[in-house]
Amino acid sequence: MKEKTLTKAEEQIMQVLWKLEKAFLREIMDELSKSRPHQNTVATVLKVLVEKGFVGIESFGRIHRYYPLITKEQYSKASLQSIVKSYFNGSVTSAVSFILKDEQLNVKDLELLLKQLKNKKK
Repeated sequence: MKEKTLTKAEEQIMQVLWKLEKAFLREIMDELSKSRPHQNTVATVLKVLVEKGFVGIESFGRIHRYYPLITKEQYSKASLQSIVKSYFNGSVTSAVSFILKDEQLNVKDLELLLKQLKNKKK
């Protein structure tokens, strides 16, 4: 993965590829039916994703099948680490405190996090 971040359009295509695992352009277009960008736009975004190292290609003559080179989990982890580093000086505690202040985390979520932390220490 050469670049750590994706544009909104790139992320939309990656979401489809993570869901389908492997897909031809037509299959990707079918999944994007609600937003329905132009096929040339999707092909261009796929080309950029290949250049960035996020997507691989299998060629069948003039037809290409695309597949993700990184998992959704790998990208999510890198994105969160980047946010914590950029906005919270690398402090996970500060990031969680920010979420708590904004009341985006309820008691049930906190209990689940604590349980996960305890299990990780074991």
